[in-house]
Amino acid sequence: MPSDLRPDRPSGPAPVEVAAVGETMVVLCPAPGEPLEDAAQVAVSVGGAESNVAGYLARLGHRVTWVSRVGDDPFGRAVVRHVAAAGVRVDSVRVDPAAPTGLYVKDPGPAGTAVHYYRAGSAASRMDTGALADPALAGARVLHLSGITPALSATCRALAEHAVSDRPLPGALVSFDVNHRARLWPAERAAPVLRDLADRSDLVFVGQDEAYTLWGTADPAAVRRLLPGPHTVVVKDGAVGATALYRDAEPVFVPAPRVTVVEPVGAGDAFAGGYLAGLLRDLDPARRLRLGHLVAAQALGSIGDNAALPSWSWFERLLDAPDDAWSPLDLTSDGVDHDDDGL
Repeated sequence: MPSDLRPDRPSGPAPVEVAAVGETMVVLCPAPGEPLEDAAQVAVSVGGAESNVAGYLARLGHRVTWVSRVGDDPFGRAVVRHVAAAGVRVDSVRVDPAAPTGLYVKDPGPAGTAVHYYRAGSAASRMDTGALADPALAGARVLHLSGITPALSATCRALAEHAVSDRPLPGALVSFDVNHRARLWPAERAAPVLRDLADRSDLVFVGQDEAYTLWGTADPAAVRRLLPGPHTVVVKDGAVGATALYRDAEPVFVPAPRVTVVEPVGAGDAFAGGYLAGLLRDLDPARRLRLGHLVAAQALGSIGDNAALPSWSWFERLLDAPDDAWSPLDLTSDGVDHDDDGL
């Protein structure tokens, strides 16, 4: 068992537990399989990595706030309303009258779905270190951010560096999801920045595929050697499983349950939300990984970036399953128990 990474429990009135910082955008998508250039109509939704994590944490019963900027426009109001509907606090979102809300558009095609970003100069790209000076964030146990934010602008990169180096939320552990987006910056430019930010964080999430793209290795032990600074590095290997590697204990690997994949978008955010919920609930390392997998499974089986969650009793039953029952777990046949109210 590694020495505990669990953040301090504050005394006094219950403050926010998690502050999640990053851009959330409006998403436009034509009908499945219909090329964007031929679409007569598009569906409007909302998507953002950090607010996705916040939403899953809120559904799991945690007090979480989203820190960002939106434009003073209908899209910005829709984004804030959407995030708040998941139970996330939005008091720390600032409205920028001089910049628009970011937008991305999906373009389905035979080879997969392409994504077109319209986020240059967005309100969120104008965030800076002052975003974390909000008194409402005091007492947060976790500050969560991702590698998307430093790619948005120089001021956003300064914000990310401020978060990991200056620790503006005293006592909060810094959780960093590498989340490399090649359309925002190429690997050769992103690699040293993301490695530095990750190495100065406390908890890091990274996919084996992006570790290979960025740093030339997909081996969890090698990734851990590249990142000696964090207490915990969680390396995710898609449908295979996830490994938590510690500074002071043996790695813990938990296989992923089998699940029917409807859409993979948002599964990494769901995993991070589940893992962080396990951390806040003082679960042991293996159960933290299990909870990450179980929440990710709900995202994989749903359309869109945010999935509804089953009841806590469903999670609890599977978290407590013996190892020989977990390893062959097949959620395509096990399904979700909806006898209790969902989360």
